[in-house]
Amino acid sequence: MSELFTQLETKMKGKNVRIVFPEGTDERILGAASRLAANQVLVPILLGQKAEIEAKAKEIGVSVEGIEIVDPLDYGDIESLVSAFVERRRGKVDENGARKLLQDVNYFGTMLVYVKKADGLVSGAAHSTADTVRPALQIIKTKEGIRKTSGAFVMVRGEEKYVFADCAITISPDAQDLAEIAVESAKTARMFDIDPKVALLSFSTKGSAKSEETEKVGEAVQIAKEMDPSLRLDGEFQFDAAFVPEVAKKKAPDSIIQGDANVFVFPSLEAGNIGYKIAQRLGNFEAVGPILQGLNAPVNDLSRGCNEEDVYKLALITAAQSLMD
Repeated sequence: MSELFTQLETKMKGKNVRIVFPEGTDERILGAASRLAANQVLVPILLGQKAEIEAKAKEIGVSVEGIEIVDPLDYGDIESLVSAFVERRRGKVDENGARKLLQDVNYFGTMLVYVKKADGLVSGAAHSTADTVRPALQIIKTKEGIRKTSGAFVMVRGEEKYVFADCAITISPDAQDLAEIAVESAKTARMFDIDPKVALLSFSTKGSAKSEETEKVGEAVQIAKEMDPSLRLDGEFQFDAAFVPEVAKKKAPDSIIQGDANVFVFPSLEAGNIGYKIAQRLGNFEAVGPILQGLNAPVNDLSRGCNEEDVYKLALITAAQSLMD
């Protein structure tokens, strides 16, 4: 495991953070949860029937010591969850509808986070992104002042660490969306001990080209500066002007960013998704994520092709997010 995650493990020990895993019988989830509990970096909460989870753990040779097991279909405090769910949905779901939805492990797990019986949730090993994110948006919702969640990747190669966003969620962000992504991505950077220097990217540097697309990025820069005046942030930049000091001197000599950006905000989902995969495949960077940003409590989505190590790492990230402001 890379130094990045060794540092996160050290940060999380003794914090007693509780992370819920709706897919409690999945072998990858069980293996990662067993390691997390054994290493005492967080308290895993697995959802499912206790006998079934214990049988699966025995089958694959892992311990469930230190793991909490909760059965959504036999939960003693279900009525309080139903009431809280109905209240949160503000008339969109009645009690019968709430009881039915809470039989779904992702809705149940998300409600545990909402009522603070868990600090975060990791799902997606056997569910789609929509199955994971929809309950979070309906129940946990985005932070005040944030309209949409976004997805960031931390790109790691040796001692190099960068944040790329949005690479996973918002297809066509407007200026407000980009500003929110920039501010939230800076917070993600700090979680990994990156002092954020944020560049909003485009195909233009400081007005070298004029179009609706470049003007949108320029507007986003101004909004982001109003949202967080302390943030070291600028744009619009072509990538080389944001990353190469010699190019920055020529293209943006007066900018606070002088080729030293480490947080990159892409102007669209297609650009972000292509960009991180190029860095991953051609640049041999490890892509850690997607890390969902902007929610009131952390919920993160695994790929259905994930392995046990992916689960372990994303759980660490989720735990660390729960300690952020």
